[in-house]
Amino acid sequence: MTSSLSGPPSSGSAARRATVATALAMCGLASLTACGKTLQIGDEPAARTSATPSAQASPTSAGTGGTSNSALQVVGSTAQDAGLNGTGGTVVGATLQEAPPKWVQLSAVTSAQLPTQHLININQAALYRFDDDNAAPSQTNCNDACAVKWPPVTIKEGGNVYLAGVDPKEVNAIRRQDGQVQVTVGGWPVYRFAGDSKPGDLNGQGLDGKWFAVGPAGQKAGQ
Repeated sequence: MTSSLSGPPSSGSAARRATVATALAMCGLASLTACGKTLQIGDEPAARTSATPSAQASPTSAGTGGTSNSALQVVGSTAQDAGLNGTGGTVVGATLQEAPPKWVQLSAVTSAQLPTQHLININQAALYRFDDDNAAPSQTNCNDACAVKWPPVTIKEGGNVYLAGVDPKEVNAIRRQDGQVQVTVGGWPVYRFAGDSKPGDLNGQGLDGKWFAVGPAGQKAGQ
């Protein structure tokens, strides 16, 4: 589904875009196969498993019984490199998506509010992690009312995850209780925040002492 920004770009948008440009870890279109990966939803991140490249980990289920999943494509380049414009990905704040997007982009940036690297989506919405979740194995504990306040970053099965300044081996996905596929970074499920109304907002940082902007390896940004 094509999504749009819920507000006009902030005055810092140009600066953030410039920061994104300097943070890119891009591979050319001709070498996407070499710098990307195909994985089954629920595979452990490469840095956290001793399995051989040909082995498939059992899907990590958040209440679905570990059913088989379509492959997720993690591409080590940006959506722009693939000829996509900035209208895909996930939206800002609590704006609903009637269907998960076919692709998302994770970009590592810094900002005036948070000078350490943290992730944003294609629409410059800050992405977060939750201390009550699990990273090994990956599992979300934010469902129902929690997921309304903290919308998970979801993607269509078989969709592409484009990256800017993020190591492909850190990116994965899990299946949620509602059957949707949620993107993980460093094993941690990632979310937006309903209290962020425009690009660049970081109103969820440190909220309840459990929610933090997520760094490019899944770490708490600013810690």
